[in-house]
Amino acid sequence: MSKPPRDSVWSAWSSAILVCGKCSKKLDGGFGKKGRTSLAKLLRKAAGKGKIRKAPYGVVETRCLGICPGRAVVVLDGAKPDEWLLIREGTPIEEVGERLGLAIPEKGDKPERGWRFPRLSIRG
Repeated sequence: MSKPPRDSVWSAWSSAILVCGKCSKKLDGGFGKKGRTSLAKLLRKAAGKGKIRKAPYGVVETRCLGICPGRAVVVLDGAKPDEWLLIREGTPIEEVGERLGLAIPEKGDKPERGWRFPRLSIRG
């Protein structure tokens, strides 16, 4: 007998960050040391976890959000949908994290170890 399909999957996300894909494409990067990395990619890397669902927050690149600022990217936190941010090209990732209320680890910080999510056993 086969297992029934899953209805849901767990995630460690405390919030989902939405980044306008059209703005990112217009800037052709615009962030990072050399200004060639997209904001969504930098935010994902700053989350620090290898697996997407184990990260403390999720980064989702959307289609056009309809604001279209010049030389900036529209970003919003799913936990605070009433506040949309315009992140100017070249803004340091630490400042972006601060504006979004995210804990961006410093370069020397090591990720926390020890606690893991409990495994769920689905038996029918």
